[in-house]
Amino acid sequence: MDIRHLTYFLEVARLKSFTKASQSLYVSQPTISKMVKNLEDELGVQLFYRNGRQVEMTDAGQTMYTQASEIAQSFQNLTNELNDLMNVKKGHIRIGLPPMIGSSFFPNVMGEFRQQYPDVTFQLVEHGSIKVEEGVEDGSLDIGVIVLPANDKIFHTYTIIKENMKLVTHPSHPMAGREEVHLADLREESFIFFREDFVLHSRILNECMNAGFRPNVIYETSQWDFISEMVAENLGIGLLPERICRDLDPEKVKVISLNPSIPWHLGVIWRKDRYLSFAAREWLKHTKSYVWDAE
Repeated sequence: MDIRHLTYFLEVARLKSFTKASQSLYVSQPTISKMVKNLEDELGVQLFYRNGRQVEMTDAGQTMYTQASEIAQSFQNLTNELNDLMNVKKGHIRIGLPPMIGSSFFPNVMGEFRQQYPDVTFQLVEHGSIKVEEGVEDGSLDIGVIVLPANDKIFHTYTIIKENMKLVTHPSHPMAGREEVHLADLREESFIFFREDFVLHSRILNECMNAGFRPNVIYETSQWDFISEMVAENLGIGLLPERICRDLDPEKVKVISLNPSIPWHLGVIWRKDRYLSFAAREWLKHTKSYVWDAE
């Protein structure tokens, strides 16, 4: 048994498919099947059984998965630490970003970091905060940017943005001329929401419930610009972060403060119990200093 056996086994278990595992690892399916069969023969147990087109782990496979995950992570930690000791300023960083902030904040951060570390590569994954947090927790992402708060038992975190949500209406809306609107006044409105895999979905829903009503949601999306465009067509109202509202066309939509305010605090997270590569730690340091300088 070697680390490749464990790597192939873990990928098949994660994707529940030999075919998908082979595509993910860029290894032929027969090679992966052979490696897993060798592992089963060596251990004397069956690790997978087929369930239609998918494969599922047996009881022995579940036990193997727990132990193999720890071994694979330890091996990765060892590799990263040895690279750091050799001062190899290369690396690959997997970062999860919410779609609404990726384009407006991080290009400058990435650009400056690349000038200092041109050999570091990035994999940027755009998801809502819920999926980003899941990715950092399960190890498929090194670092994530999410809407706070985060689980402080699992993650290190620091805040990069502290703002509030704003109401966005069509210019002809009866409330468009106000400077502030009470959330309870929106009970009869049609809302355009973020999808359920966005923290803002549940947060706005809960705030509306606290104000005494359940919002009438007519559309859900993962894109903030879709929300603003739908509002501009007078199809409903939306709630968007202050930072996003600054870039909206005042001729097409009106931005109004909410009472009570709904906070939108963004933070960077990473696992407390997982080793971070030199490149990832340098990126965190760079991003933190960039935010402080901006403040």
